[in-house]
Amino acid sequence: MINDILNEADGKMSKSVEATREEFAAIRAGRAHPSMFSKIVVDYYGSPTPLQQLASFTAPEARIILIQPYDIGAIGNIERAIRDSDLGVNPSNDGKMLRCNFPELTEERRKEYIKVARAKAEDGRVAVRNLRRTAKQNLEKLEKDGEVGKDDVTGAEKRLDGVTKKHTDVIDELLKNKEAELLEV
Repeated sequence: MINDILNEADGKMSKSVEATREEFAAIRAGRAHPSMFSKIVVDYYGSPTPLQQLASFTAPEARIILIQPYDIGAIGNIERAIRDSDLGVNPSNDGKMLRCNFPELTEERRKEYIKVARAKAEDGRVAVRNLRRTAKQNLEKLEKDGEVGKDDVTGAEKRLDGVTKKHTDVIDELLKNKEAELLEV
């Protein structure tokens, strides 16, 4: 019972760390990268569809992304979705593909991105701590119901704290790496 609770908490915490890693990938550093478009959803024939499913991406230069839609009829909707997103880029449309030119990052913009990264890291840590709280409540419920002893729950809580610390340390390390990447000129 206790191991099931701890394993479930560990698995969910790993998913939270992975979600934080994906959030960091969407924050632009010096180079333009296709993962920056991962959160964009396009209205494709009346249904919201992730942009990654509608087009291929190439990065011929550090600050340019070329987007080649699989269906040319969707190019207008893709262009509108990119323009409305928070990427701060205005795509140019040549009728067959979209070209997104990313401006050079200013120091002020880099600092804004660092604030965004810190907020996303804190969201990840909060998610991990919420999972810890849920697992702790489940352990206390087992003790209250008399299924396990107090010593077993105390030991399990210590293991749970170790698992929680491991995951929050990974998030902190991801944040440190992203900050260094953003400050790199």
